[in-house]
Amino acid sequence: MQVKTLLPLALASAVLAQSQQSLTAALASQNSSLSSLTALLGTQPALVEALSQAQNITILAPSNAALEAFLASPGAQGAATNPGLVAAILQYHVLNGTYYASQFTEEPQFIPTLLSNETYANVTGGQRVQAQTVGGNVTFYSALRENSTVTAGNVNFTAGTIHIIDKVLSVPQPIPDTLRAANLTAALGAVQAANVGPALAAAKDLTIFIPNNEAFRSIGNLTANLTAALPSILQYHVVAGAVLYSPDITNTSLTTLNGGNVTIRVINETVYVNEAEVLIPNVLVANGVVHVIDNVLNPNNTSVEPDTTASTRAPAYTGAGTATDGSNPFTSGITGPTSTAPLATETGANNGGGVRTTSSSTQAGPMRTAAVGAAALFGGMAAYMNI
Repeated sequence: MQVKTLLPLALASAVLAQSQQSLTAALASQNSSLSSLTALLGTQPALVEALSQAQNITILAPSNAALEAFLASPGAQGAATNPGLVAAILQYHVLNGTYYASQFTEEPQFIPTLLSNETYANVTGGQRVQAQTVGGNVTFYSALRENSTVTAGNVNFTAGTIHIIDKVLSVPQPIPDTLRAANLTAALGAVQAANVGPALAAAKDLTIFIPNNEAFRSIGNLTANLTAALPSILQYHVVAGAVLYSPDITNTSLTTLNGGNVTIRVINETVYVNEAEVLIPNVLVANGVVHVIDNVLNPNNTSVEPDTTASTRAPAYTGAGTATDGSNPFTSGITGPTSTAPLATETGANNGGGVRTTSSSTQAGPMRTAAVGAAALFGGMAAYMNI
């Protein structure tokens, strides 16, 4: 009986001792997995000082193997040192709040991080990371829907807890960079043709519905006559002042940048914007979120309703069809990504809110590996790391 009484007390004492250890001690206790991160943090004294003073945080700590793979990515070796960008990436790995592994479910959460430097993030309350369980594993989604999985969780310390992850998170990029990386080249070309890219990149707290290449191709025969209307058409795809991730999307009407309204419908867990279906949700960008849709919205045809039974929806523009050569409009002179990774195309809970996604070469397209861009940010930091 005495043993049965003492065992819970011993376990409780061990948990208490762990929660009372400093961040330095917590990292040291996981030295076999986190020695490289510890070395990297040694080059960021301001961040370490901020973390030592912080309360109620969660650190997503890339393992030694994760950082080694990260630095071996194309473009990483020989890149110039940029401490500001390195600091931003590290800040993006710190969640504002203590989140234990048991608190994550299949329902996605979009959790604010300590990354609030407007040079790299322009989202009120700090840039978000998507968190949820996938196949029983706690998974975090960052830029370009790259995913990182927790390999060891709940390493507690005085200010919160640490989860060790198997891949470095990628800081969400500005909208034009994201469109190029996602191979959404028609949308990128349209943004450049309408000269709205700088304004979109500078704005704060945006929700943007981006038509895929196939959507633009379906109105290819009309695009030559849309030059004057193009800025207004693109603004009709943007909601300002509200970053709406999939859990925030309900049946409603939203006012867009051009002053018109779009109607949001959620039907059998599929989201529609006017007649367009959301194919790929929750693509995080520097100043908000992008949802990829399968149709180009028409601000002069707002009453159209979605055909939920059709595998391919008719364009919202009368007389629309593909161009004579069948090419994607607006793509002359637009270069795609230099290296690719598959865009996340999970269904149900995996994709972040039950929104059905579709994968094809024209819809999702190849994407630049997010780690490539982020790895380049670390660049010469490899010299400081014992890996």
